[in-house]
Amino acid sequence: MAQITLDGIGHAYGGGPARSDKDYALKPLHHVWEAGKAYALLGPSGCGKTTLLNIISGLVIPSEGRLLFGDRDVTRLPTEQRNIAQVFQFPVIYDTMTVAENLAFPLKNRKVPKAKIDARVQEIAAMLDLTSDLKRRARGLTADAKQKISLGRGLVRSDVSAVLFDEPLTVIDPALKWELRSKLKEVHRALDLLMIYVTHDQTEALTFADQVVVMNEGRAVQIGTPSDLFERPAHTFVGYFIGSPGMNFLDGHISGRTITVGGHAIALGSAYPTLADDAAVKLGIRPDYATLTGSGGLPVKVRRVDDLGRRRLAHVSLGDQPMVAFVPNGLSIEGDEGRVHFDPARTHVYRDDKLVEGVAVAGLQPAYAEGSAR
Repeated sequence: MAQITLDGIGHAYGGGPARSDKDYALKPLHHVWEAGKAYALLGPSGCGKTTLLNIISGLVIPSEGRLLFGDRDVTRLPTEQRNIAQVFQFPVIYDTMTVAENLAFPLKNRKVPKAKIDARVQEIAAMLDLTSDLKRRARGLTADAKQKISLGRGLVRSDVSAVLFDEPLTVIDPALKWELRSKLKEVHRALDLLMIYVTHDQTEALTFADQVVVMNEGRAVQIGTPSDLFERPAHTFVGYFIGSPGMNFLDGHISGRTITVGGHAIALGSAYPTLADDAAVKLGIRPDYATLTGSGGLPVKVRRVDDLGRRRLAHVSLGDQPMVAFVPNGLSIEGDEGRVHFDPARTHVYRDDKLVEGVAVAGLQPAYAEGSAR
C-alpha cells in the first residue's frame, strides 16, 4: 500500500505537444493521494475522469508529468507491474465458478498458500454478505450479487497499491445502490486501502469518499471534502454541480461588504477589499440558506413551490433573476408575492467564476438593506 503522487500529470490525445488548454483531455494536475484514504473522481461525461483513472491504471501513458506509487516512478510501467486492483462497470466474474472460487482466483494466480486464501476469502465474503453464497455457482446470482463478487475480487488482495473503481454501481438497481455504497464504505474502513472511485453521480461520490476531485473540461476544478464542496465551492461549476438543486448564482455589483442584485442591496458576511468598487460579480448561496419568510427580507416573485415531502422549495425571481429558496414548515404562501432572507454567513462572492476570499466582519447584520434600490 502506497501513496500516489500526480506530479504535473496531463494528457493530450493525438500525439505531439499540447498547444492550448483545448488540446488537453486532462490538464496538468499536481496532487498527492494518501495511503488508506478513499477518493472520488466526479464530473460529467467527457470531463477527463476516466482518462485520469486510465493513467493511474497504466492503460494510458500521459503526455507529460510523472506518476509515483510511493517513491517508485510508474509513469511508463505496464498495468501488470503497478500492483493495482480494478473493478469495472460490469461484473468481471466466471459464471461457471462458485462464489468462493471467484474470490480466490486472484490469490491462486499469485500462488498464495491455500490456508491464507481460504481465510481471506472468508473475511471478504463476510464483509460483503456473501458467506451464505460461497458454494453457489455465480451464474444464477442476481446482478447486485455478481457485482459484489467483482468488488470482492478487487479487494481480496491485501498487498495492492490501490483499488480503482470505474462506475461500479452503474448496472445495480437503484434500490440496492445505497446498500452497496454503504457496504463499500464499511469495507474501506476495515481494510484501510487506498481507493479511487470514478463516478458522475454526486451521491455516490459524497457518500463514499474522504476527498472528492470535481472535474470539468479536463481540469480538476476543486479537490476537497464533501463538506468543503457543499459549503465553500471554489468555482461556480462546483456550486452548480454539487447539491440538488445546485447553488444559486445571482449577477450583481459589489461595493465593500454590500452587493446589489436586482436593484436591492444585500449585506454580506465578509468584506472584499481586493475587488474594485462597483465590480461585476456573482453572489452564490445555497437554497438551504435562502429562506422564504412571512415578513422582512428581500421582495421576490414566487413562480412555483415544489413539495418534496421532507422539504419544500420555492422557485422565485429576485428582480429578473431566478433562484430557489427553502420554505420553512408552517409557512403559508398565497399569491405570487414573497420575501426571502439570506444567511450572510453562507453567502459567497465569485469573480470570473472563481471564489473570492473575503475578510471576516464582526457582528453580522441581516443580509438585506431595506429601501436600498439602486
